[in-house]
Amino acid sequence: MKPEILEVQAQQLKFIFELKKQSSCSVQMINKTNHHVAFKIKTTNPKKYCVRPNAGVIDPNASCEFSVTMQAPKVAPPDMISKDKFLIQSTVVPEGTEEEDVTSNMFVKADGKIVDEKKLKVILIPPPESPINEPLKLVDSNASREVKDDINTSPAKVAESLEVPSESLEVTRKIEEPVKPKMEESSKRKDAARKIEEHVKPEMEESSKRKDAARKIEEPVKPKMEESSKRKDAERKIEEPSQVYAKRNEEFVQIDNTEELKLAEDVEAIRSKVKELESKLTEAKATILHLTEEKRSVAQEKHFLQGELDLVRSKRHRAQVGFPLLYVFMVGLVSLYLGYLFSCTPN
Repeated sequence: MKPEILEVQAQQLKFIFELKKQSSCSVQMINKTNHHVAFKIKTTNPKKYCVRPNAGVIDPNASCEFSVTMQAPKVAPPDMISKDKFLIQSTVVPEGTEEEDVTSNMFVKADGKIVDEKKLKVILIPPPESPINEPLKLVDSNASREVKDDINTSPAKVAESLEVPSESLEVTRKIEEPVKPKMEESSKRKDAARKIEEHVKPEMEESSKRKDAARKIEEPVKPKMEESSKRKDAERKIEEPSQVYAKRNEEFVQIDNTEELKLAEDVEAIRSKVKELESKLTEAKATILHLTEEKRSVAQEKHFLQGELDLVRSKRHRAQVGFPLLYVFMVGLVSLYLGYLFSCTPN
């Protein structure tokens, strides 16, 4: 047995049910422990009910009250029975816990934590003036007959039985005078209808006799008809599988034809794609050959230019080896001039 943490005064939530009107009720909870207790209220239909407060903390040996307001209903439930329920969860919390600290994680049953749960059902009560609460008044058959007899009597007789004054009787007679011809006409019509019915009755009896004779004739024929219908049903059952088989064969043939057409179309599309790819491949091969020829010509030109460059470099190197003639000639002239100068000077 789990220890009871909260004592709930009401086991049911009773609402006075009225269309397009709100209804509310309140429930008191008592903390029977010497600890602080947190509570949380849940419902299966939160859009329909408003709970204030829906969570909080109750001090030790103290009580708390919450109110539940049902929104204005638009349609009455069948048999005035509600399937809505409420759940009150409670657990012990440390001192100093406030209402803002209460969360749904506090009421998770784990690690031996004690969580007390109370379930409340919703009961719908019709209003005091509702016709549901009024007992049905049974009318005696004799009384109803008396009432009908009173209705069939003329207003004058009713007035006499009620001791109405003579002036009012004259007024009722004046009212009756224009109504009497209509009543007589209606009685005449009824008599005519009765006479017609009397004439028609023999014909109706004859027709009924004819029907009975036809039924008697049909009775021995019925087994034969049933046998023939059974044979026809058996033939139909035999023919049905063959027809179904033929239909299935036709469907399969049609499916095969459609599949063959689809395959032929797919093959033609693949062939066209292959032709396009072959044309593209030929074009690519031609471009590759052209590029390879250009590459070869470029390589040959490069090789030729490299040879010419090597020749130019070798000639330049040869020209730079030894002294040039102009340089030798100039050195000779300078040396002759210097010799002449030295020879002209006295010793």
